[in-house]
Amino acid sequence: MKIFVIGAGAWGTAIAMSAAGNRAGAHSVTLWARDAAQAQHMQQARANARYLRGAVFPDSLEVVSGHIAQHVADAELIVLGTPMAALREWLVQLADVQAPVVWLCKGFEAVPANAPAGAVGLMAHEVCRQVAPQLRNGVLSGPSFADEVARQQPTALVAASAHAEVAELLVAAFHSDTLRVYANSDIVGVEVGGAVKNVLAIATGLCDGLQLGLNARAALITRGLAEMTRLGMALGAKPQTFMGLSGLGDLVLTATGDLSRNRKVGLLLAKGMTLEQAVQSLGHVAEGVYSARTVLARAQLLDVEMPITETVVDLLDGRIAASDAVRALMTREPREEEGAAG
Repeated sequence: MKIFVIGAGAWGTAIAMSAAGNRAGAHSVTLWARDAAQAQHMQQARANARYLRGAVFPDSLEVVSGHIAQHVADAELIVLGTPMAALREWLVQLADVQAPVVWLCKGFEAVPANAPAGAVGLMAHEVCRQVAPQLRNGVLSGPSFADEVARQQPTALVAASAHAEVAELLVAAFHSDTLRVYANSDIVGVEVGGAVKNVLAIATGLCDGLQLGLNARAALITRGLAEMTRLGMALGAKPQTFMGLSGLGDLVLTATGDLSRNRKVGLLLAKGMTLEQAVQSLGHVAEGVYSARTVLARAQLLDVEMPITETVVDLLDGRIAASDAVRALMTREPREEEGAAG
């Protein structure tokens, strides 16, 4: 299979490496980098030292830059490894391609400053429906740190699409001895899980940074899963999706893993850093910072209660301090627990 991966960040590179090393080079994989000098250096060094230090490229992986027309014309699968903020422009550019286009980003699109009143942040598949409705599309998501995928450590992902043939194509492209890929038709649930878990990871990092204990962390993750499920169901997702890899699995990984950028934001805020200082110290995009407000706005429009998300937004916007964020959650009125959706 000819696979063209756009975006040579950590995750785009890792997934390109995984596909190129799959089944003894059965796939022809090309990784596109925006910066020509970076692409040339990666091609020669056979590594992406900036994002995945120590991980060596499979022999069959080719790194290129420049015009993409020839590559997308020949591709059987196009993978967008760009941040959520760049998704719309790429989907517009790829609107007329024949191959399926799938994305790796997780989050809700930020609402532009010049958007009409009442506009809300969209999920990736909603952006695609708006600007390139004819594209066969999907998402590859789930609990995964790019560094571990690049090093071929065992990982399980979800290939979600409304088009069964796209999900099957993703399984064929990426399923291997070290990367297990499950097909799922609930793209709404998979994308909600991928977006909301980043916001909840900031809250969990804050909890850990303030040394509130493992009891508090467990409570936060559990109630966070309930928030995620409520929003997903209101948007039309299947509740069982949130008990799977893209829901509970991705939430646990991102909220507790030391490689989680969103968790690190919470840890740094707990140390007294400003949001700007925390983001600058990462050197990578932390999607939860950018999507928290749009997640909350979408929830409020649907009258979905998301107190943890609301508290994270108040913290990110400087309305409350770290210690006050915890107090705000612990002093809420008691209520009955009603399972994952309660």
